[in-house]
Amino acid sequence: MREFRERFHKRNYYTVAVVAIILMIIGVIVDNPAGSGVAVHGIMVVIISVCLLLYPTHERRWLRSITVLTVSLYFYALFYMYPGTWSAFVLLCFVPALSILFFDKKLFYSSLSLNIFFVACMAMYIGWVDKGRTYSFFYSDIPGNLVNFVASQIILYFIFYLTNGRIKKQRMYYEEVQQAERMKTTGQLAAAVAHEIRNPLTVVKGFLQYYSQDENLPKDYKQNFSLMLNELDTAEHVISQFLSISKPEQTDEVDRVDMEQILRDVTELLSMYGILHDNSIELEVDEQCLIAANPMEVKQLFVNLLKNAIEASDSGESVSVKAARIGRDVFITMTDHGRGMTKEQVDHLGTPFYSLKSKGTGLGLMICYNIVERYDGHIHFESEPGEGTTVTVRFPLVQQ
Repeated sequence: MREFRERFHKRNYYTVAVVAIILMIIGVIVDNPAGSGVAVHGIMVVIISVCLLLYPTHERRWLRSITVLTVSLYFYALFYMYPGTWSAFVLLCFVPALSILFFDKKLFYSSLSLNIFFVACMAMYIGWVDKGRTYSFFYSDIPGNLVNFVASQIILYFIFYLTNGRIKKQRMYYEEVQQAERMKTTGQLAAAVAHEIRNPLTVVKGFLQYYSQDENLPKDYKQNFSLMLNELDTAEHVISQFLSISKPEQTDEVDRVDMEQILRDVTELLSMYGILHDNSIELEVDEQCLIAANPMEVKQLFVNLLKNAIEASDSGESVSVKAARIGRDVFITMTDHGRGMTKEQVDHLGTPFYSLKSKGTGLGLMICYNIVERYDGHIHFESEPGEGTTVTVRFPLVQQ
């Protein structure tokens, strides 16, 4: 999720960046002795300024890495070029802070580790080689300065840890909101369109069935009627899926459901389907995996998921179905060893009309998401191309 999609964020970023650039320029031109150090100082300010100003329009990891690296070199250059300035060491303590602003986990840990390493090397050089001739302020209290440095790195780590955790929760919330919007949109679409489509289909199907029995029609005409009737049945099935999504919740039909019995029924129902695809089903269920739900809807949920797993599996592979009680939840996992999916494909699962099947509509998984959400559950897909897919469904456990 990019940081600068909104104009407000971009404007705030540029405001802070311009202020930082102005302060760096002041540091170069105000009360600064002339020499080669000033030229290096100025060149680094120019590079950092360009990186900061380009980042909102080129949000790439390589640009973030270059920016953090340049800023780090800039702080270290200030420390070595101006050894009499105590504040330069303070800047070294905040080298990893820029990575926090970019919300880049790998970049933060890399800059934190490298910063600790280089400061340790610098402390050994000052303590054993320089011995206070150039960096007297640091040599006068090496233990105290190192303690302050370590404390600052620990503080930065906890700031990043807490901030990163909050960002992850916000992203999860954003994905849940997106899923809820997809559910709402599809439900409204189903309620508005499904009945209007079903009525003319019923009329057409009735006439086809009538004419298929008419002995006066030539056989070369009637031989295509069965194909047309099959296609109409497919269309009616899609409409039924729409109506299943849009129908209101049946809270009065909630009952205590034994997942062991449900999964055994589902695997027995689809065992022949698996044999036709040269796949076997392995079932492993803990006892007393009880949830509160509508038994028919839960069976529909796992029929859809297991059917998808069988169709995605390679010939001769098995599909593993497991259910276990973990804490206060029941976890049901289905694992296939098929072609797998990319992260982008996984992110689009549950979207209306998104399907990896040639004749799929994507509504089956949409119904699955709807059922799981209805009973306070959670569904999660893990997949890698060529490694297969694991879908995990979690429901709250009902105590006896």
